[in-house]
Amino acid sequence: MRKIFILPLFLMVFSFSGCDVAQQVLNQSGMGGLSSEEAVSGLKEALTIGTQNGTNTLSQLNGFFGNAMVKVLMPPEAQKVESTLRSLGLGSLVDNAVLSMNRAAEDAAKTATPIFVNAIKQMTIADAFGILKGGDFAATNYFKNKTTAALTQSFSPIINNSLQKVDATKYWKDIFTTYNKFSNKPVNTDLGAYVTQKAIDGIFYEIGLEEQKIRQDPAARVTDLLKKVFSNTNTKPNATL
Repeated sequence: MRKIFILPLFLMVFSFSGCDVAQQVLNQSGMGGLSSEEAVSGLKEALTIGTQNGTNTLSQLNGFFGNAMVKVLMPPEAQKVESTLRSLGLGSLVDNAVLSMNRAAEDAAKTATPIFVNAIKQMTIADAFGILKGGDFAATNYFKNKTTAALTQSFSPIINNSLQKVDATKYWKDIFTTYNKFSNKPVNTDLGAYVTQKAIDGIFYEIGLEEQKIRQDPAARVTDLLKKVFSNTNTKPNATL
Protein backbone atom coordinates (compact mmCIF):
# COMPACT_ATOMS: atom_id res chain seq x y z
CA MET A 1 0.00 0.00 0.00
CA ARG A 2 1.27 3.47 -0.88
CA LYS A 3 1.42 5.80 2.09
CA ILE A 4 2.05 9.51 2.07
CA PHE A 5 5.37 10.60 3.44
CA ILE A 6 4.47 14.01 4.81
CA LEU A 7 4.79 14.72 8.55
CA PRO A 8 8.60 14.63 8.70
CA LEU A 9 8.57 17.12 5.84
CA PHE A 10 6.46 19.50 7.89
CA LEU A 11 8.88 19.11 10.75
CA MET A 12 11.86 19.63 8.46
CA VAL A 13 10.42 22.96 7.43
CA PHE A 14 10.38 23.91 11.11
CA SER A 15 14.08 23.21 11.39
CA PHE A 16 15.05 25.97 8.94
CA SER A 17 15.16 29.55 10.15
CA GLY A 18 14.69 31.27 6.79
CA CYS A 19 11.48 31.28 4.76
CA ASP A 20 13.46 31.06 1.50
CA VAL A 21 15.20 27.87 2.63
CA ALA A 22 11.92 26.43 3.87
CA GLN A 23 10.27 27.17 0.54
CA GLN A 24 13.16 25.50 -1.29
CA VAL A 25 12.56 22.33 0.74
CA LEU A 26 8.89 22.45 -0.24
CA ASN A 27 9.75 22.93 -3.91
CA GLN A 28 12.16 19.99 -3.90
CA SER A 29 9.54 17.79 -2.28
CA GLY A 30 6.93 18.43 -4.94
CA MET A 31 4.96 20.76 -2.68
CA GLY A 32 5.98 23.98 -4.39
CA GLY A 33 2.34 25.05 -4.57
CA LEU A 34 2.35 25.50 -0.81
CA SER A 35 3.97 28.19 1.28
CA SER A 36 6.06 27.33 4.33
CA GLU A 37 3.33 28.92 6.44
CA GLU A 38 0.77 26.52 4.99
CA ALA A 39 3.03 23.55 5.68
CA VAL A 40 3.56 24.64 9.29
CA SER A 41 -0.15 25.29 9.71
CA GLY A 42 -0.86 21.85 8.27
CA LEU A 43 1.33 20.19 10.88
CA LYS A 44 -0.31 22.07 13.74
CA GLU A 45 -3.74 21.38 12.32
CA ALA A 46 -2.96 17.67 12.07
CA LEU A 47 -1.85 17.59 15.69
CA THR A 48 -4.90 19.57 16.81
CA ILE A 49 -7.27 17.23 14.99
CA GLY A 50 -5.54 14.16 16.39
CA THR A 51 -5.70 15.33 19.99
CA GLN A 52 -9.29 16.51 19.66
CA ASN A 53 -10.38 13.19 18.18
CA GLY A 54 -8.60 11.24 20.88
CA THR A 55 -9.96 13.21 23.82
CA ASN A 56 -13.48 13.46 22.35
CA THR A 57 -13.61 9.69 21.94
CA LEU A 58 -12.71 9.05 25.57
CA SER A 59 -14.92 11.78 27.03
CA GLN A 60 -18.08 10.17 25.63
CA LEU A 61 -20.27 7.90 27.74
CA ASN A 62 -18.44 4.55 27.90
CA GLY A 63 -15.37 6.13 26.29
CA PHE A 64 -13.26 4.44 28.93
CA PHE A 65 -15.67 1.86 30.29
CA GLY A 66 -16.50 0.44 26.86
CA ASN A 67 -12.93 0.32 25.58
CA ALA A 68 -11.00 -2.71 26.79
CA MET A 69 -7.67 -1.09 25.93
CA VAL A 70 -8.10 1.85 28.32
CA LYS A 71 -10.77 0.67 30.75
CA VAL A 72 -9.82 1.48 34.33
CA LEU A 73 -9.73 -1.74 36.32
CA MET A 74 -8.96 -2.47 39.94
CA PRO A 75 -5.31 -1.66 40.73
CA PRO A 76 -2.89 -4.60 40.82
CA GLU A 77 -2.59 -4.52 44.60
CA ALA A 78 -6.37 -4.84 44.87
CA GLN A 79 -6.84 -7.73 42.46
CA LYS A 80 -6.72 -10.24 45.30
CA VAL A 81 -9.39 -8.17 47.00
CA GLU A 82 -11.56 -8.35 43.89
CA SER A 83 -11.11 -12.09 43.56
CA THR A 84 -11.97 -12.68 47.20
CA LEU A 85 -15.08 -10.48 47.12
CA ARG A 86 -16.35 -12.13 43.94
CA SER A 87 -15.86 -15.56 45.49
CA LEU A 88 -18.00 -14.39 48.41
CA GLY A 89 -20.81 -13.31 46.11
CA LEU A 90 -20.01 -9.61 46.45
CA GLY A 91 -19.06 -8.96 42.83
CA SER A 92 -21.61 -6.15 42.52
CA LEU A 93 -19.53 -4.03 44.90
CA VAL A 94 -16.53 -4.43 42.61
CA ASP A 95 -18.59 -3.78 39.48
CA ASN A 96 -19.99 -0.55 40.94
CA ALA A 97 -16.51 0.65 41.86
CA VAL A 98 -15.09 -0.12 38.41
CA LEU A 99 -17.96 1.63 36.64
CA SER A 100 -17.57 4.68 38.87
CA MET A 101 -13.82 4.90 38.22
CA ASN A 102 -14.40 4.89 34.48
CA ARG A 103 -17.14 7.51 34.67
CA ALA A 104 -14.71 9.73 36.55
CA ALA A 105 -12.07 9.27 33.84
CA GLU A 106 -14.63 10.13 31.15
CA ASP A 107 -15.54 13.33 33.01
CA ALA A 108 -11.89 14.38 33.28
CA ALA A 109 -11.17 13.71 29.60
CA LYS A 110 -13.50 16.58 28.66
CA THR A 111 -10.90 19.08 29.95
CA ALA A 112 -7.91 17.70 28.04
CA THR A 113 -8.27 19.35 24.62
CA PRO A 114 -7.33 22.94 25.63
CA ILE A 115 -4.21 21.61 27.34
CA PHE A 116 -3.06 19.91 24.14
CA VAL A 117 -3.94 22.94 22.01
CA ASN A 118 -1.80 25.11 24.28
CA ALA A 119 1.13 22.69 23.88
CA ILE A 120 0.76 22.88 20.09
CA LYS A 121 0.77 26.67 20.17
CA GLN A 122 3.96 26.64 22.25
CA MET A 123 5.78 24.19 19.97
CA THR A 124 9.25 25.49 19.13
CA ILE A 125 11.60 24.76 16.25
CA ALA A 126 13.63 22.56 18.59
CA ASP A 127 10.50 20.65 19.60
CA ALA A 128 9.58 20.05 15.97
CA PHE A 129 13.08 18.92 15.06
CA GLY A 130 12.97 16.49 18.00
CA ILE A 131 9.78 15.00 16.60
CA LEU A 132 11.43 14.79 13.17
CA LYS A 133 14.23 12.66 14.57
CA GLY A 134 11.85 10.60 16.69
CA GLY A 135 9.91 7.44 16.00
CA ASP A 136 6.33 6.69 15.00
CA PHE A 137 4.97 8.05 18.29
CA ALA A 138 7.23 11.10 18.49
CA ALA A 139 4.33 13.55 18.61
CA THR A 140 2.60 11.53 21.33
CA ASN A 141 5.80 11.49 23.35
CA TYR A 142 6.12 15.24 22.87
CA PHE A 143 2.67 15.66 24.38
CA LYS A 144 3.56 13.37 27.28
CA ASN A 145 6.54 15.55 28.14
CA LYS A 146 4.70 18.84 27.70
CA THR A 147 1.25 18.12 29.13
CA THR A 148 1.42 15.41 31.82
CA ALA A 149 1.82 17.87 34.69
CA ALA A 150 -1.01 20.08 33.42
CA LEU A 151 -3.27 17.08 32.79
CA THR A 152 -2.64 15.78 36.29
CA GLN A 153 -3.45 19.18 37.77
CA SER A 154 -6.62 19.43 35.70
CA PHE A 155 -7.78 15.84 36.07
CA SER A 156 -7.20 15.33 39.78
CA PRO A 157 -9.94 17.56 41.24
CA ILE A 158 -12.41 16.58 38.52
CA ILE A 159 -11.84 12.89 39.14
CA ASN A 160 -12.06 13.26 42.90
CA ASN A 161 -15.30 15.22 42.57
CA SER A 162 -16.66 12.72 40.06
CA LEU A 163 -15.78 9.79 42.31
CA GLN A 164 -17.69 11.44 45.12
CA LYS A 165 -20.60 12.35 42.84
CA VAL A 166 -21.17 8.75 41.78
CA ASP A 167 -20.32 7.36 45.21
CA ALA A 168 -17.17 5.69 43.96
CA THR A 169 -15.38 6.53 47.18
CA LYS A 170 -18.28 4.91 49.00
CA TYR A 171 -18.01 1.79 46.86
CA TRP A 172 -14.26 1.77 47.35
CA LYS A 173 -14.72 2.10 51.12
CA ASP A 174 -17.37 -0.62 51.07
CA ILE A 175 -15.09 -2.95 49.15
CA PHE A 176 -12.14 -2.61 51.49
CA THR A 177 -14.21 -2.47 54.65
CA THR A 178 -15.78 -5.75 53.64
CA TYR A 179 -12.49 -7.26 52.51
CA ASN A 180 -10.65 -6.22 55.64
CA LYS A 181 -13.12 -8.22 57.71
CA PHE A 182 -11.59 -11.32 56.15
CA SER A 183 -7.97 -10.22 55.99
CA ASN A 184 -5.21 -9.50 58.46
CA LYS A 185 -3.57 -7.15 55.92
CA PRO A 186 -5.83 -4.13 55.33
CA VAL A 187 -5.58 -2.52 51.92
CA ASN A 188 -5.32 1.28 51.65
CA THR A 189 -5.10 2.76 48.12
CA ASP A 190 -5.42 6.39 47.00
CA LEU A 191 -8.31 5.91 44.59
CA GLY A 192 -8.25 9.43 43.15
CA ALA A 193 -4.55 9.37 42.28
CA TYR A 194 -4.87 5.91 40.77
CA VAL A 195 -7.79 6.84 38.51
CA THR A 196 -6.09 10.10 37.50
CA GLN A 197 -3.00 8.24 36.30
CA LYS A 198 -5.04 5.62 34.45
CA ALA A 199 -7.09 8.35 32.77
CA ILE A 200 -3.94 10.10 31.56
CA ASP A 201 -2.51 6.79 30.33
CA GLY A 202 -5.71 6.21 28.39
CA ILE A 203 -5.60 9.68 26.83
CA PHE A 204 -2.06 9.14 25.55
CA TYR A 205 -2.93 5.68 24.25
CA GLU A 206 -5.79 7.13 22.21
CA ILE A 207 -3.69 10.04 20.94
CA GLY A 208 -1.06 7.53 19.82
CA LEU A 209 -3.72 5.80 17.73
CA GLU A 210 -4.78 9.12 16.22
CA GLU A 211 -1.17 9.97 15.40
CA GLN A 212 -0.88 6.73 13.44
CA LYS A 213 -4.10 7.46 11.54
CA ILE A 214 -2.85 10.86 10.44
CA ARG A 215 0.52 9.40 9.49
CA GLN A 216 -0.87 6.53 7.43
CA ASP A 217 -4.52 7.07 6.45
CA PRO A 218 -5.49 9.79 3.94
CA ALA A 219 -9.11 9.51 5.10
CA ALA A 220 -8.06 10.96 8.46
CA ARG A 221 -7.06 14.27 6.83
CA VAL A 222 -10.43 15.95 6.97
CA THR A 223 -9.86 19.69 6.51
CA ASP A 224 -9.33 21.73 3.34
CA LEU A 225 -5.79 22.65 4.39
CA LEU A 226 -4.80 19.06 5.03
CA LYS A 227 -6.32 17.97 1.73
CA LYS A 228 -4.41 20.70 -0.07
CA VAL A 229 -1.16 19.77 1.64
CA PHE A 230 -1.47 16.06 1.01
CA SER A 231 -2.69 16.43 -2.57
CA ASN A 232 0.57 18.25 -3.37
CA THR A 233 2.77 15.58 -1.86
CA ASN A 234 4.86 12.98 -3.65
CA THR A 235 4.01 9.41 -2.71
CA LYS A 236 6.55 6.79 -1.89
CA PRO A 237 5.92 3.01 -1.88
CA ASN A 238 6.04 1.37 1.55
CA ALA A 239 7.01 4.64 3.22
CA THR A 240 5.91 5.49 6.73
CA LEU A 241 5.46 8.92 8.11
